[in-house]
Parts: sequence; C-alpha cells; structure tokens
Amino acid sequence: MHLDQDPRWLRLHNRKWKCPCCGAKHAGLFDLACSRPDLWPRSKEARPNWEVLYSNRTFPDNILTEDFCILDGEHFFVRCLLKLPIVGKPDLSFGHGIWSTLSRANFELYVDTFDDGKQDRLGPWFGWFSNKLKGYPDTLHLKCQVWPQAGRERPLVELEPTQHPLAVEQREGITFDRILEIYALNGHDLRAALSD
Repeated sequence: MHLDQDPRWLRLHNRKWKCPCCGAKHAGLFDLACSRPDLWPRSKEARPNWEVLYSNRTFPDNILTEDFCILDGEHFFVRCLLKLPIVGKPDLSFGHGIWSTLSRANFELYVDTFDDGKQDRLGPWFGWFSNKLKGYPDTLHLKCQVWPQAGRERPLVELEPTQHPLAVEQREGITFDRILEIYALNGHDLRAALSD
C-alpha cells in the first residue's frame, strides 16, 4: 500500500489528535529530542546559550545550555538534528534532536559564528554521536559528520555508512510502521489513536 493510501498516515496528517500517552495535541509528524548528551551527569535543566556565547572562550568547565554542553572542561558537545528519510515520502523526514561531540577548535568556531546565520560554509566536522536512541542497538559513540547549517538552524548529523540499523535507516529510509514503533518506545504510542 502506498503511504498516501494508508489510513493511519492520512489521520496523522489530516486532523489534530491527542497523544494517549503524553496528552499533548499533535498534527502530523513530530521529531523526538534528547535534552542532553548521555554523558552529562548533572541536572537536565539547561542554562541560557549566552552563558557560552559571550564567555570570550573562557568556557565554564561544566555547563549545559539549549545548544551547547561542556563536560569537565575537555568534552565539547553541540545539539544537532539527525534526519531519516521516510520510505514512500522522500520529501519528508523523521528527525531526532541529538547531541554530537566536536573538537575544541571546531566547538570554538561554531560558538564564534553562532549568531551570524552563515554557518553552512563551515564543516563538515568529525564527531561522536552522543545519545542512546531507544529501539536501536547502542548508538552512543557512533562516528558521524556534523554539517553546520545556514539561518541559525541546528547542524545536521550524517552517520558513518556502516551496517548499524540507524545508519541504514539514514541511507535507505525509515518506514511509517517503524516510526510508530519508535514513537511508542519513547512514550508516544499513537497506534490506537490512528486506528480509530
């Protein structure tokens, strides 16, 4: 069955619906997000970005903001987006907001250019995927490339082309059934709501 003929897909996009798990109202696909790198051992509460942006490279040893994380003064992370193309809908993607490491030099360059909106001329930069995603074998420390984007968009992550299931889905696409499974594993089991 073509995705445009799947009644669940049509319900997802043609009406607002209430998630039976979290109670939030949704319309269409939504991305999932990791609030911090998995190595961050402290509170999940993020500080404002300006505490890193205007630090004149005198970075705090330990800080988590909306877009930056520094751990022990030597591990540098940035918030990114991993996009998975949807099988049958190549113009759409399913996203995971994740974190990746950067070298200190690339982190400093990213911070220095954060407000100019022209970061697409930078990178790609090597990074280590810094989150474990539910529904996959261990994703922590997968090799990746971090591609800064223009217009103050978060960088995109491209996984090393291995046979890891997440890397395969990034190359070949993710099915709608798999998206629903991933949602359910992350506390948003929409299958019943889309089947009525």
